[in-house]
Amino acid sequence: MKQHRVIISCAVTGSVHTPSMTPHLPITPRQIADAAVGAAEAGAAIIHLHARDPVTGRPDQSPEAFGKFLPEIKERCDAVINITTGGAPGMTVSERIQPVIEFKPEVASLNMGSMNFGIYPMLERFSNFKFDWEAPFLEGTRDLVFRNTFKDIEHVLRVGYETGTRFEFECYDTAHLYNLRHFLDRGMLKAPLFIQSVLGILGGAGTHPEDVVHMKRTADRLFGDQYHWSVIGAGAAQLRVATQAATMGGNVRVGLEDSIWLGTGKLAESNADQVRAVRKLIEGLGLEIASADEARERLQLKGAAGVNF
Repeated sequence: MKQHRVIISCAVTGSVHTPSMTPHLPITPRQIADAAVGAAEAGAAIIHLHARDPVTGRPDQSPEAFGKFLPEIKERCDAVINITTGGAPGMTVSERIQPVIEFKPEVASLNMGSMNFGIYPMLERFSNFKFDWEAPFLEGTRDLVFRNTFKDIEHVLRVGYETGTRFEFECYDTAHLYNLRHFLDRGMLKAPLFIQSVLGILGGAGTHPEDVVHMKRTADRLFGDQYHWSVIGAGAAQLRVATQAATMGGNVRVGLEDSIWLGTGKLAESNADQVRAVRKLIEGLGLEIASADEARERLQLKGAAGVNF
């Protein structure tokens, strides 16, 4: 029997953490490109990308912002590029989908349900901010519903599949898995599905080992052999959850979008540091990591030649 090879995804900047939390968060196009390439060289097969304002670090979902680094990343490495349609809390679905329409990536993320998305507890740990948007941004999530209605999801699916883009389905709780099954039953999805269990966000499932197991059991029951499973552990749980997922036959995602830490009280100095750390754990379990081309084959992607950047 062929041994399972673990697909490592790396989310290099995201929209959750703000520049004042760590000096290592990639913000400028150059920093994002270098971080992406470094993560790929360290072993990440898939690079998940957000964009930011290069001066303030505020999330920026404009195609212009993505266009400043996408071609360079493609030129410098062969990793699969995964563009967010989540954007940042508070953005409309019309804003969030624009980079996918413009650049037609191999993969785009898609959140599978509306939810409370609370990152305001970070205000208890961070209080000195460089930019005037940071504290209100965090506080605003106290009264935020991250909107992903059935209509929103339908729209993103239609746009994506028209361009040959496949999806990383981000599921923050078991209800999102049932939503995903709903769209599969309607014939709007194409197997194999790439399901990302996102654990540890306030408003979604937690990072207890039983939460990890429950998400996997539910996905197995709903999708059988029609999917590939990956897991995110937010914050300090990142490497622990990744290790559990790998032992259960899953794939993993790390990166400064999901956690700014490399260990207790130790900031990760780069995305590549986190990729190397999880790779060491995976290989220590006697497993191997998948290449970008193997990820393309398993997820049935169109290939880098099919993108528009």
